[in-house]
Amino acid sequence: MVTVIGSLKGGSGKSTVTFNLAIWLAMAEQNVAVVDADPQATLTDVLEVRREEGFQPDVERLGAAILTNHDELKQHGEVLIDVGTASMDNLKAAIAVADRIIVPVPPSQADIWSTQRFLRFVDAQVGDRQPEIVGFINRGDTHRAVRESDEAAAALVSLPGIRFLKPRLSQRTVYRRSFSEGLAVFEQEPRGKGAAEWNALAAVLYADVLS
Repeated sequence: MVTVIGSLKGGSGKSTVTFNLAIWLAMAEQNVAVVDADPQATLTDVLEVRREEGFQPDVERLGAAILTNHDELKQHGEVLIDVGTASMDNLKAAIAVADRIIVPVPPSQADIWSTQRFLRFVDAQVGDRQPEIVGFINRGDTHRAVRESDEAAAALVSLPGIRFLKPRLSQRTVYRRSFSEGLAVFEQEPRGKGAAEWNALAAVLYADVLS
């Protein structure tokens, strides 16, 4: 399956989500490869750190040129594509081959508006071939008194054309720290709250892997 992790807005955590998904799938013994289709190459950087540190499992990285070679792309069991608006050509090419699009949505009204625009953008690209589109709250509030995450979740539920996923990832230091060290959050702190959040999200996204 080809899964695009994308949006129109920077800073939504696409590369972090892609990296953690890739490591989780590799640990689940899935045939997984990633495509870093973002010119900023953040995903490429973290994978290089991981290799330099000798962490296992490793994940194969494919060049963005493969986006135009559908036959070769489909040879891999699970392909994760990290892409944003820094390259509109790559974004359009990724959407054209996507079986599923995952949209991380930070808890703000601006991000809800951006998600609405992204859904319209995807619809204009795919025509009759409609990939599954799912979204979840990323970088959510950890303090119960702050209601922005709940409000953003309620708004995301109401958007047509996207399936809301209840598990959310919070704004936690462990995500930034683990990423900078080339580790997934569940490798850095296996018993931590970040790992528990991640496992809940992965269980929804890849329920077939666990069954």
